[in-house]
Amino acid sequence: MTSDRNTGEDDASVLLRVEGTLARATLNRPRAINALDHAMVRAFADALTSWEKDEGVSVVLLDGAGERGLCAGGDIRAIRASAVNGDRQAADFWRDEYHLNAQIARYPKPYVALMDGVVMGGGVGVSAHGGVRVVTERSKVGMPETTIGFVPDVGGTFLLSRAPGETGTHLALTGTPIGAADAVYTGMADHYVPSERLPDLVSALTEAATEADVTEAVARFAEGVPAAPLESRRGWIDACYSADTAEEIVARLREHGDPEAAKAADTIGAKSPTAVKTTLAALRRARRLAGLEEVLEQEYRVSTAALTWPDLAEGIRAQVIDKDRDPRWSPATLAGVTDADVERAFAPAPDGPVGLAEPPATADGGAR
Repeated sequence: MTSDRNTGEDDASVLLRVEGTLARATLNRPRAINALDHAMVRAFADALTSWEKDEGVSVVLLDGAGERGLCAGGDIRAIRASAVNGDRQAADFWRDEYHLNAQIARYPKPYVALMDGVVMGGGVGVSAHGGVRVVTERSKVGMPETTIGFVPDVGGTFLLSRAPGETGTHLALTGTPIGAADAVYTGMADHYVPSERLPDLVSALTEAATEADVTEAVARFAEGVPAAPLESRRGWIDACYSADTAEEIVARLREHGDPEAAKAADTIGAKSPTAVKTTLAALRRARRLAGLEEVLEQEYRVSTAALTWPDLAEGIRAQVIDKDRDPRWSPATLAGVTDADVERAFAPAPDGPVGLAEPPATADGGAR
């Protein structure tokens, strides 16, 4: 039963309540597959801060309203409007969102994310950095940003840069969503629980008093993870995506001979060339950074730079405004995107760093 410490209303975009020892946040925009807006990010961050100090709360759980998924990502219509208008709204949203991602990653109490159904973009950011990440047979997890002329953010380049071999590079450049087995294999999830067992898991968590209780509850309802399709494709994935440039990656994919490799080449060819090249650079740089907070700082620089690209507004137009699925990228080819174009995406953000980590030092001792 929900306690009298309920802090949300049924029509709120985030439902916040305490059930026993369990603090529960439900993203509540089911018609939009619970896409995140700025108010939701702020409300959830404030709730996490409050629950951290509440001695009656032992566990935090995140789930999504409706049957379609946890979260389809950020409100990309609002991001497009900000890019077109040239205002600060998107940058302000990302600044708070990335702070939330870091807050989740370092949360001192068990944080359980039910990654049921669609979990894309910003949905990955509020789930995959948690300590206990549960996927189901309905899970569809992905970072599809290159499809809209953007680059994986919310710590996505941190997660994907640390996936086995070059599987993260494949997922980032193609934007391909993955199921439960691949989510566990790539390190974006921990446990597989059939969706029909989630209500029982939640009920068990309302009585959890310690981290050991959470571990026991999840183990009671979890099942073995199926074989991961990506693992069986590591041969061509690692061989092709280890190339130094996006052009060489596509060439290797086309020449490899595996039909899946050729399909991946076609998929990359349909994405924003600027986004593809910048994503590859962001992943390679993320591998060399120490931790999530440093990567989030890098992602903020890239995200604010992307607001100035024609491809971001155009990609969102093609996917969600006009829905013609026929973006006109500029430049239109990978060859048209220069190294200087990519390097500009990593320049300091106009409003400075997010404040999560010290910027890396340059060779002359200054801050980058």
